[in-house]
Amino acid sequence: MIKVGDSLPAVTLFEYSEVEGEGCSLGPNPVDVAQASAGKTIAIFGLPGAFTPTCSAKHVPSYVENHDALKAAGVDEIWCVSVNDAFVMGAWARDQKTAGKVRMLADGDAAFAKATGLTLDLNGKGMGLRSNRYSMLVRDGKVETLNIEAPGKFQVSDGATMLAQVK
Repeated sequence: MIKVGDSLPAVTLFEYSEVEGEGCSLGPNPVDVAQASAGKTIAIFGLPGAFTPTCSAKHVPSYVENHDALKAAGVDEIWCVSVNDAFVMGAWARDQKTAGKVRMLADGDAAFAKATGLTLDLNGKGMGLRSNRYSMLVRDGKVETLNIEAPGKFQVSDGATMLAQVK
């Protein structure tokens, strides 16, 4: 399992862009984790799934609400990583109004979750292999803080906890 001091895994996540922009085409675009995190301070949080109750009602909103304070504290970007496809993450981004605040990154084949050891087996609940609920502060691709939730809990991976750790 990934730990403080480790580098992020060299995997590719995907991001859905609704608006074509400089260097971004419409549709799912690859995000090379190592390249995208180089030289940046990033608050990353992972969760079991888009549109699920705790994830939608508490986890994502906690980072949207703390966006300005996290940026003021030196966080360059906030990433939400979930084992969903880029189209679902794009729809969830619209629903959660994350534009310009949280990058909603798809880990469709659970490559990031597996490489970090932060998987959650929900096969018996009809959801398959998912990401555990966690947060981490990453500086220049290296994990500086790591908060892993106990099963079924939401106590240490929220935006307010991350903000306290950044300061």
